[in-house]
Amino acid sequence: MSVDIAQVKRLKDLTGVGLTDAKAALEASNGNFDQALKEMRAKGLTKAEKRGERQATAGVIGSYNHDNRIGVIVEINCETDFVARNEIFTNMVKDVAMHIAASNPEFLSQEQVPANVLMQIENELRDKLISEGKPKDMVDKILKGQLAKYFQERCLLEQPFVKNPDISVGEYVKEHNARLGENIVVRRFCRLALGEVE
Repeated sequence: MSVDIAQVKRLKDLTGVGLTDAKAALEASNGNFDQALKEMRAKGLTKAEKRGERQATAGVIGSYNHDNRIGVIVEINCETDFVARNEIFTNMVKDVAMHIAASNPEFLSQEQVPANVLMQIENELRDKLISEGKPKDMVDKILKGQLAKYFQERCLLEQPFVKNPDISVGEYVKEHNARLGENIVVRRFCRLALGEVE
């Protein structure tokens, strides 16, 4: 089956794969662009997971200022200065900073939540479930789902990405990991809002 060269180029640009791989993916999906993109992203994310073990000590500190009322600083690391200066990487950093301004995450990831905070939240949710009269044998199962939802709303890497809510911020970063061929790590962030008191 012949595929549209414009679709091949678009798939290449979105995933960072070569033209040959993009064309093969479109042919395998009978020209279905969305299916080909899904398959290529899945392959890219698998490779990205393997890259996650490599050192990421280069990178940039990016910032975003929204209407002089909300300011964000974020450190995102990669493996080389070459990638740190790449426009794709710097645009990703800006997107993540903009997401932080819009979504106000409290934590980087669930793994970064201090143990005492995690325990406090778990106890509060458990007490609420018990006071609502939920069956004792169901409390732990319900609690697990509520904790996942709680942290999805408050952890940067687990939040739905503001520019594409179908993926999380963590998945958005991994897609760039796949496109740029390097381990990319969101290291830390700070968000300030005018008049907000800590």
